[in-house]
Amino acid sequence: MLNIVLFGPPGAGKGTQAARLVAKYDLVHLSTGDIFRANIKGETELGKLAKQYIDKGDLVPDEVTIGMLESEVDKNSNANGFIFDGFPRTTVQAEALEQFLASKNTKISVMLALDVEDDELVKRILLRAKDSGRADDADESIIRNRIEVYNKHTAVVADFYAAQNKFEKIDGVGSIDEISERLYNAIDK
Repeated sequence: MLNIVLFGPPGAGKGTQAARLVAKYDLVHLSTGDIFRANIKGETELGKLAKQYIDKGDLVPDEVTIGMLESEVDKNSNANGFIFDGFPRTTVQAEALEQFLASKNTKISVMLALDVEDDELVKRILLRAKDSGRADDADESIIRNRIEVYNKHTAVVADFYAAQNKFEKIDGVGSIDEISERLYNAIDK
């Protein structure tokens, strides 16, 4: 089973590349943002709980996020593998994911980290704002804050996978096809 943690700051191209990896390797894409929205819309117990935190602008606690993710993995028990996008965001989440996957007799195969300079990320997100309609994609100060939060709080998860020799830093600059090829080469080696 191929299980990938797709990692990178906002604007690195995770969504674009995840779609290509899903198609090439027949994987299930698990985006925590999508899972939160689906659970909230479906008014599941976990969705109601997550909404209480999101409505206050707080981070959803690890146990709620992990519970939703575990539920999605269980719904796709015949999958060839998974792409975890937006998760794990903390070392605690990474450890919980490892334990959960071990209970399913599988593990993370590789963390693919898209590496893009901050100024390029800002440029990409500002371009994306024209299509996304998201206010936080159109304000450079908000974008830079999101990148800073990622660098301070989320990037440390890379160390967890590097310690297991599962971390692959991928140059996230170039054409979509060039970046895809770099990802494929890292997976297939």
